[in-house]
Amino acid sequence: MGQDQTKQQIEKGLQLYQSNQTEKALQVWMRVLEKSADLVGRFRVLGCLVTAHSEMGRYKEMLKFAVVQIDTARELEDANFLLESYLNLARSNEKLCEFHKTISYCKTCLGLPGTRAGAQLGGQVSLSMGNAFLGLSLFQKALESFEKALRYAHNNDDAMLECRVCCSLGSFYAQVKDYEKALFFPCKAAELVNDYGKGWSLKYRAMSQYHMAVAYRLLGHLGSAMECCEESMKIALQHGDRPLQALCLLCFADIHRSRGDLETAFPRYDSAMSIMTEIGNRLGQVQVLLGVAKCWVARKAPDTALDAIEKAQDLAEEVGNKLSQLKLHCLSESIYRSKGLQRELRAHVVRFHECVEETELYCGLCGESIGERNCRLQALPCSHIFHLRCLQNNGTRSCPNCRRSSMKPGFV
Repeated sequence: MGQDQTKQQIEKGLQLYQSNQTEKALQVWMRVLEKSADLVGRFRVLGCLVTAHSEMGRYKEMLKFAVVQIDTARELEDANFLLESYLNLARSNEKLCEFHKTISYCKTCLGLPGTRAGAQLGGQVSLSMGNAFLGLSLFQKALESFEKALRYAHNNDDAMLECRVCCSLGSFYAQVKDYEKALFFPCKAAELVNDYGKGWSLKYRAMSQYHMAVAYRLLGHLGSAMECCEESMKIALQHGDRPLQALCLLCFADIHRSRGDLETAFPRYDSAMSIMTEIGNRLGQVQVLLGVAKCWVARKAPDTALDAIEKAQDLAEEVGNKLSQLKLHCLSESIYRSKGLQRELRAHVVRFHECVEETELYCGLCGESIGERNCRLQALPCSHIFHLRCLQNNGTRSCPNCRRSSMKPGFV
């Protein structure tokens, strides 16, 4: 298969893919991969296969094609192709919750000598790195990366990238419990979709609606949460987007749990768990098990709740997510307190405070924890986070955390 025929077949596959004929598109692209001798065409079709498998939740296949794409980029001896392939490798590992590997591959991207693709892909590299830092509960580093990605988006008029970053920032602020910002950013993403997204994939609308649903639930606006989640799920089902279907099922379950409707919540959690296990989303599995544990606590079945917590804790430690570990220790603490088991209670109290220290989830001005309850937060230019009220009360212009870390101990 020559260069022209390769281009035609890649385009044919894209048209099939955009019309939701995903399996037919994959067949066309696989034939190109088998028969084409054109290295650039092979590189492009591998990129299509990476994207398609990502959206279907076939993350191990996604990783396999990303590795082959790197080998092809090396054959081409072109730094631009190499950058793109390393970004796909980083994304594949991000989806598989291999966050340390994701960060390593992102750093490889950023370390490549000046490339044409650098300006276009630099924001996407920063976004993937931010998502990985968030997966490890390294909040300051995550925020730094998201803000860098946002600068790339603004400097290059890339509304699509800005939309994705806003969704990640929504997730960030939901985790640190500034629910106003958790809603503001996906609403901003939805505005971008309405203003610029005429030719975009519907997945961008679905993504913004899902993150709005999460924020609305956390704010207690359960009707709005359900509407947004239903809209997101409708698009996810139309496009065969298994990862988003799983997230929507988790959100539906959380909404029903918030309403006290545990009978409806449990099967939604089961369905979400089934898909997340299938696609390899271990962090999603932790969130499902945490929701299930809370249901069993509400049902006054503490031992069954502790079983779910133990499974979740193993997964959270495996992926390195400190915030999930913190939440699980907090829930275990309340269960053991109610059971009057002092030794187990003390162990979880100690681990809870260790997780708070490790995540730096406390305000450097008042010393209170961040993320215990809904509270307005403010990030300084260095990306350290404080309670907004503390910054307003203290009127500080420089970061207290940075000031402390720069002070060297003296010798007498």
